[in-house]
Amino acid sequence: MKIVKGDLLQLAADGHFDVIVQGCNCQCRMRRGIALSISERFPAARDADLRTEPGSRAKLGGYSQATVSENGHEFVVVNAYTQFDWQGEGVLADYDAIERAMRAIAREFHGRRIGYPLIGAGLARGDWGRISAIIDVALAGEDHTLVEFTG
Repeated sequence: MKIVKGDLLQLAADGHFDVIVQGCNCQCRMRRGIALSISERFPAARDADLRTEPGSRAKLGGYSQATVSENGHEFVVVNAYTQFDWQGEGVLADYDAIERAMRAIAREFHGRRIGYPLIGAGLARGDWGRISAIIDVALAGEDHTLVEFTG
């Protein structure tokens, strides 16, 4: 896992990534954190999420996606369903869902440059040490980068 500091969305718009991945809940609610920023800047990603069934546990470990273009660069925004809900006590991140989603992303986007934030470790209160290990195994051999937000 490479690690850079910056703004994931701007880096993608500037051509640094072919794919960006965010962790999403299964309720079709992108109203906080990076999900809100993505839904506002790249509405096609929000629309892809809204085309899925709200509240479906079957989405866990899967994803929706949208191809967007900005600054002459085309890239894919992936909404990985890594938590069931956005509210509640304790850890909301689903570690098994994170693993399944990342393995599927590695298969579909093999050979592409993948960027992501601290998936599952912010508002979902997951353990980043555990999550980063999951991502490293799932994306082994891929060009993938954690972008630590600085704004």
